[in-house]
Amino acid sequence: MARNRPTVADLQALKGKRQLSKLRVFSLEEAEAAERAGIDIISVPYDLMFDPRFRDAAPTCFAIPGDERIKLGATTNEILRMAVKLRAASADAMYCSASLQTIRRLRDEHIPVCGHVGLIPAHATWTGGFKAVGKTAESAAFVWKQVKDLEAAGAFAAEIEVVPASVAGAISRRTPLIMISMGAGAGCDAQYLFSEDVLGSNRGHYPRHARRYRDFAAEFDRLQSERIAAFREYAEDIQSGAYPEPRHMVEADAEEMRKFEAFLASEGY
Repeated sequence: MARNRPTVADLQALKGKRQLSKLRVFSLEEAEAAERAGIDIISVPYDLMFDPRFRDAAPTCFAIPGDERIKLGATTNEILRMAVKLRAASADAMYCSASLQTIRRLRDEHIPVCGHVGLIPAHATWTGGFKAVGKTAESAAFVWKQVKDLEAAGAFAAEIEVVPASVAGAISRRTPLIMISMGAGAGCDAQYLFSEDVLGSNRGHYPRHARRYRDFAAEFDRLQSERIAAFREYAEDIQSGAYPEPRHMVEADAEEMRKFEAFLASEGY
């Protein structure tokens, strides 16, 4: 059954009714697969968002471009300019882990913002590194304050990363924000994984919350072995004379070849 691309209001209306799915994709092929699989929300690299073929691949996925080009130190105006360009390229919202001032500015320009609470990789030094946030009452209250601050700044959603499930669920029930869980349990409004983890193509560390549904790394290894074998056979066939065969070549007419040989002889060759 055909579906329409949801709006922010559509997503907000689903809060508490069903879990949304969110996936980080890295290519047009993955975006198309997410579309055909019925994924609700996709996180998209900027280059992919600016690709004119993107909406042909994923016409109905709610797209939130990530902020890999907006590093710490970018000004509010720089982030705003990028957000305007992304919206013009059909982005549905803007992920932003910058200051509340920046989020308010984006909201003032009617740009939907998805914030980030709990373990924020770019700010992890403030919460003790890459580990769970919210395991004590004090740190859980800190996450709650992050959420309330985002509400006040005008965000419509927030990723909540590596927060105890009970804490994340209690917060999600008490905020109008769409809470997107990355390792924060099923009590939120959406679940978020990276395609490389879902597909098993990640050769590095798999976070606790990741789940592999396929083993693309093994398939890539198999394909590489096949690639090497094919290249080796090609090189060996060249040395043995097995390639090229007559069917791979074009031949000149015998009479025309005789004339060409006579021409070469007349030229002293």
